Amino acid sequence: MQFILNNLIFAANVILPVFLIVAIGTILKYRKIIDDNFVTISSKVVFNVTMPVLVFMKLSVMDAHENLDWKVIIFLYGVIFFFFFISWGIGKIFIKDRAKLGSFVQGSFRSNMAVVGFAIVYNSYGDAGLAYAAIILAFLMPLYNVLSIIVLTVTAHSDKKTNYLKIIGEIFKNPLIMAAIISVPFSYYSIELNPIVEKTGNYLAALSIPLALIGIGGNLNFHVLKKSSSIALYSALIKLILVPLAAVVLGVILGYRGMYLGIIFIMVGSPTAIVSYIMAKAMGADGEAAGSIVLVTTIGSVVTISLGIFLMRTLALI
Repeated sequence: MQFILNNLIFAANVILPVFLIVAIGTILKYRKIIDDNFVTISSKVVFNVTMPVLVFMKLSVMDAHENLDWKVIIFLYGVIFFFFFISWGIGKIFIKDRAKLGSFVQGSFRSNMAVVGFAIVYNSYGDAGLAYAAIILAFLMPLYNVLSIIVLTVTAHSDKKTNYLKIIGEIFKNPLIMAAIISVPFSYYSIELNPIVEKTGNYLAALSIPLALIGIGGNLNFHVLKKSSSIALYSALIKLILVPLAAVVLGVILGYRGMYLGIIFIMVGSPTAIVSYIMAKAMGADGEAAGSIVLVTTIGSVVTISLGIFLMRTLALI
C-alpha cells in the first residue's frame, strides 16, 4: 500500500505543478490581468528566443557521442508515421468536412513536446532528462512540421500551389532546429561557454517553460467546444491513449526501461501542440476544431500522463 501511495505522490509531484501553471494562465486571462496580446507576444518570445536558448543550453553541454540514440529516433519516427496514417484513415470514415479532417489528423499525432513535454520531463528526470528530450525534439520537430503541412495542404479548401522548397526552407529556419544545429560543435568538441554568456543563457532558459505554460493557459478557449466536441474527443482518444500506449508497449518489447521509456511516454503522450491551431487557421483548415482538440487534450493529459506514470512506476518500468 505504501508503495502505491508513493507512486501516486510521485505522479502528482511531476504533473500537478505543470498544469497548475497552465491553470494560472487561464485564471489570469479570465481576470483580464493578461490578454490575447500578451499571449501572442509571449508565445513569440518563447518560440523565437527563450525556448531555442533552452535547447541550446541543454544540448551544448551534453556528450553527443553518448546521448544520441538513433534507435529511439527511428522508433519514434515509426510510431508517429503509423498514427499519422491511422488517424487520417479513421478521420475519413466519419468526418466529411475536409477542413475539419485536416485539423483532426494533425491534432491526433502532433505533441506539445517543447513545452508540456519538457516541463514534465524536467520534473521527472532533471537536467539529464531534459537534454535527452531536447535531442528527441530536434529530430521530431521537422517530421511533425512536414506531416502537418502535408495533411493540411491535401485537405484544405485551397487552390494555391504549394511551394515545397519554401516549406523546406521554413523548417530549417525554425529557431528550435537552428538552436539544435548550432549546439552540435559545442557538444561534439566540448567547447565551454563564456561564464557571462552561460549565466545569461541560463536566465533565459529558466524563463522559457513557465512563460510558455502561462501562454497555453491564456490561449485555452472553452467556447470552441460547442461545435467540435465529438471531433476533439476522438482526436484526444488517439493522441492521449492509443499513441502513448502503443509507444510504451513497443518500447518495452524493444527493451527500453527507466528514464528512456519514461521520456518516450511523456513526449508522445503530451497534449496536442498549440501550433497546430495556428497552422490550421493559416492553411485553411478548421481553426475551431483545432482549438477544441488543443483544449481537450490539454485537460485530458492531466489524467492520462499521471495515470501512465503511476502505472509504469508500479510495474517497475520506469
